[in-house]
Amino acid sequence: MLLAPQPRPKHVTKGCRNPLPRPNRASLRHIMRDGMPSQHAVVAYVRNDLGRFVEDLRREVHPEHVHLGSHLSILPPRQIQGPEEDARRLLRDLCTQVEPFEVTLGEVASFLPTTPTVFLRISYGAYRMRELHDLLHQGVLGGPEQWPYIPHLTLAKVDDPRRAQEIYDVASEHWARYRGSRRVRVDELTFVRNTDENGWRDITPVQLGTNLTSAPRR
Repeated sequence: MLLAPQPRPKHVTKGCRNPLPRPNRASLRHIMRDGMPSQHAVVAYVRNDLGRFVEDLRREVHPEHVHLGSHLSILPPRQIQGPEEDARRLLRDLCTQVEPFEVTLGEVASFLPTTPTVFLRISYGAYRMRELHDLLHQGVLGGPEQWPYIPHLTLAKVDDPRRAQEIYDVASEHWARYRGSRRVRVDELTFVRNTDENGWRDITPVQLGTNLTSAPRR
């Protein structure tokens, strides 16, 4: 399948314009709290020079955000709707229906003023990530989502909007000087589990387009 350029999302901003829609209040009740079940997510790790660039940038601008390697979020954190083993089985089955694909990262942007998150846009192939998200967002994997799904690669999530703007400025300068490839091949997803406030543990890597997976991690 040929990849087509994607239009710029009107609700994603550069700097501080055009906020995202407010999250559904019902979904906010499912954010992890003490005594609540662990959250899970599905990510595609970026393990090339681009991924290393992102991780080096994070260490410089926001070292608190290095708890999970550079990645694209396919299913954002949620409380799964059943046993973890059932979620792994469903993920494995659904991934056999999707062939590997590539995306290209675009400019630095932020979700300010809605949330102080700085990220890289997906400039090419975003629709493939949306299709994959929509396919996986069902059954035991289909827990409530805090925000509308927008394909991107997070650089930093902070609490202070002023700090987010500073990170945006620094990240934009670094990204403008980056001369490596901005393409990412998505051929493997990883099911991850939240272990504490900032920690995530890999559970199962799953290949796209095949029914073979690596051994689960416990």
